[in-house]
Amino acid sequence: MALDTSKMAPVSRRDLLVGTAATGLAATTTGLMTSTASAEAPFVKTQAPYFYRFNIGKFEATVVSDGPLPLGDPTKTFIPTKGENITGLLEKHFLPTDNVVLEQNILVVNTGSKLVIFDTGMGDSDIFGPTTGKLKSNLKAAGIDPAQIDAVVVSHAHPDHLWGLMTADGSSNFPNAQIFISQVDYDFWTADAQLNGEGFVKLNAENTVKQLKPNMEKITFLKGGEEFLPGIQAIATPGHTPGHMSFMITSDGETFCNLADISHHYVLLFEKPWTEFAYDTDAKAAVASRTKMLDMLATDKIPFVSFHFPWPGIGYAGRHGADGKGFHYHPKPMKLAI
Repeated sequence: MALDTSKMAPVSRRDLLVGTAATGLAATTTGLMTSTASAEAPFVKTQAPYFYRFNIGKFEATVVSDGPLPLGDPTKTFIPTKGENITGLLEKHFLPTDNVVLEQNILVVNTGSKLVIFDTGMGDSDIFGPTTGKLKSNLKAAGIDPAQIDAVVVSHAHPDHLWGLMTADGSSNFPNAQIFISQVDYDFWTADAQLNGEGFVKLNAENTVKQLKPNMEKITFLKGGEEFLPGIQAIATPGHTPGHMSFMITSDGETFCNLADISHHYVLLFEKPWTEFAYDTDAKAAVASRTKMLDMLATDKIPFVSFHFPWPGIGYAGRHGADGKGFHYHPKPMKLAI
């Protein structure tokens, strides 16, 4: 006989705890309890290695972390429109409302002939705290030698994507690599207007010069739509910075997208893609690039990695909302056997 649940009252946490306690008492009084171990094992206090390996067709890909990047109060960096509530949206998704912490998912692709790394992390800088700057140690854990990197592809000239190119003493972290970056971003961040600016703009411009000027002979400028390495195409997605690039990677009939910084948050800038972000150079252009890219990914069901999404940042975009203008992030299940 089927159980009729229509008249069942909801079970509270207290009811469950009382029931559990009663069950435990009954077991004790009937002599069914067994002794438990008391070895007092020490806390391990370590986590799993911070890399994840997968395949894109015949290419071998690895996501390597540069560590968590805390942004602080989300209401100061994410700027809602249409009267939306940033705090309420975070609460709805069981996320902290006082501090947004982003990941830094750096993609490495081995095409068989080229070893390519997309972005370089924060490097030696601690402007976002002590949890960043882990790329070198995590590359080592993943068995990837920075000296074997053939190409460093810089999506845009921001600290968490560029400042790991060079060490604090001016030596290269990737000594044998060719460097790819858009000329628009290079020209913008090395111009006097930014070098003479204020706050973050001035700080970023000064460090962009330190990272890129010593490498001029190694730099190749990217153009949107160009396949600049076999199987790797640049896509111009301006707004976050003037020359921001995303990348389409294709091998053996499989397509995968590296979004870079199209969307910094898998809820705030995904479900509400029209929300603006304080670190965007041109917020309106960033919104346009974001909605265009996410619409394409959702339509064509293309998997992607996003630099700042929860580790390892790989998933799909599905349409979200009654009007279909928002998106929902669907994480792709991790495969721990290749």
